[in-house]
Parts: sequence; structure tokens; C-alpha cells
Amino acid sequence: MSRDREAGSAVAEFVLVSGLVLALLLGVVQVTLAVHVRALAVDAAAEGARVAARADRDLADGAERTRLLLRAALSEPYAQHVSARRTVVDGLPVVEVEVTAPLPVVGLLGPSGTLTVRGHALEEP
Repeated sequence: MSRDREAGSAVAEFVLVSGLVLALLLGVVQVTLAVHVRALAVDAAAEGARVAARADRDLADGAERTRLLLRAALSEPYAQHVSARRTVVDGLPVVEVEVTAPLPVVGLLGPSGTLTVRGHALEEP
């Protein structure tokens, strides 16, 4: 008699467990995508700062190089908010390139907002 009461419970258990596994998988994909976008943005900002810090270049060249790299690696929305400026860090003149990009979202759920990263390079005399 106890077997008759448990008939069909394997299907219900499968549905419940697979829903949890799918949610966990989407969460891992979401975090992985956000970390990937952050790494690409940091690399593009650092490369742009190195270009702008060269003696024969200016801030606009560094910002444009950063936009070019972001467009090539990601897409146009990630390259819209790029700024470059000269600053002093620990008494040394450096160029700072700042990128503000949207956080990528997988599915309907996920973090919203923006990601801000900065790249620095020592300015050549």
C-alpha cells in the first residue's frame, strides 16, 4: 500500500530539484559574465591609460583607444562612458582612464546598475 501513495513522487522531485539546479546555474553564469565584463573593462582602461600617458599622445587618444577596445570586445553600450584625466598618485603624475559600463544581465533576474573601473599609467615626461 505504501508504494501506491508514493507513485509519481519521482517526477515531482525531479521538477523541484531541476528548478533549483537551473537557478544555481543561471546564478553562476550571471557572476561569470559580470566578472568577464569587468576584466575586459579594466584591461581596456589600462591600455587606454598607457596610450594617453605616452609623450606623443594626449588624453583624447587614450579615451578613443579604450572605446575602440570596448567596442571590439563587448559592444557599443559598454564604450559610451569613457573619460581620461591627469592626476597625481603618491606624488607622481599619472593618467587615469575611467570606464562606466552597464552590468550584463542574464534572464529577467540579476543585478542592475553600472560598473565603474579605472586604469592608471605613469605619465611620460
